[in-house]
Amino acid sequence: MAADEHSTVNPYVAGLLGRCPRCGKGHLFRGFLTLAPSCEVCGLDLAFADSGDGPAVFVMTIAGFIVVGAALYVEVAYSPPYWVHGLIFLPLTIIVCAGLLRPAKSLLIALQYFNKAEEGHRADEG
Repeated sequence: MAADEHSTVNPYVAGLLGRCPRCGKGHLFRGFLTLAPSCEVCGLDLAFADSGDGPAVFVMTIAGFIVVGAALYVEVAYSPPYWVHGLIFLPLTIIVCAGLLRPAKSLLIALQYFNKAEEGHRADEG
């Protein structure tokens, strides 16, 4: 692929779909959250990709707002027993977190690639 073809890839679309940040076609993941060693289409080495704990923090924050907001609404509107809250909102928490974690991780990796993010260096180091 030519270098100019790679610039047409939208980082947000590629990230949310779990695609290679360079070509937008290859798969970013080998498993549920395990990164592939390289893109099977363009050969991009994905060793640079380190999303750290960022995706988990974002997902926990978003899931917290969704689940707590829904739980408060259900409590105020219906006043169910506590076991009903557990029956509804524990699985909802797992579903929301698992559903958002993979797209969040791939989006952060795609943005890391497009912004050419790298480890910081001190100014006094050569």
